[in-house]
Amino acid sequence: MDTLNPAQRSERMKRVRGRDTKPELLVRCLAHSMGYRFRLHRRDLPGTPDLIFPSRMKVIQVNGCFWHKHLDPKCPLARLPKSKLDFWGPKLETNRKRDERNLASLAALGWSTLVIWECETKHREDLMARIKEFLG
Repeated sequence: MDTLNPAQRSERMKRVRGRDTKPELLVRCLAHSMGYRFRLHRRDLPGTPDLIFPSRMKVIQVNGCFWHKHLDPKCPLARLPKSKLDFWGPKLETNRKRDERNLASLAALGWSTLVIWECETKHREDLMARIKEFLG
C-alpha cells in the first residue's frame, strides 16, 4: 500500500529531474576542475548522454541507482519500492534495458562510454581517478 495519496505521489514524482541532478553536477564539477571541457546532453546521440567529450569521442553517463536499476548487490540506493511492485518492477527493468541499448548504439557509432552510478559519487578521489583514466 502506498503511504501517499495520489495527489501527494504526483507532486513528489514531478520533482524528479532527468538532468542537472546532484550526482551529475558533482561529476561535471570534478571533470571541469580537472581541466576537461565537455558538452552537455547532445540530443543527436543515443540516450542523450550527460557529458560529451567530442574531440575524444567519449561520453560519461551519470545514472541514478534507483531509476536505472543498479545491479550491484552492495548498492544501498538500488532498492525496489514496497508498493506497486507490479508497476515498478517492469518500469525499472525497461529503463535498464534501454540504457543497455543506448550504450550499444553509442559503441556502434565509435563512442567510448563510462557509466558512473550515483552511489559511486560518494568517493571523490576514486571518482576522479576513474575519470582521469577514462579520459586519459
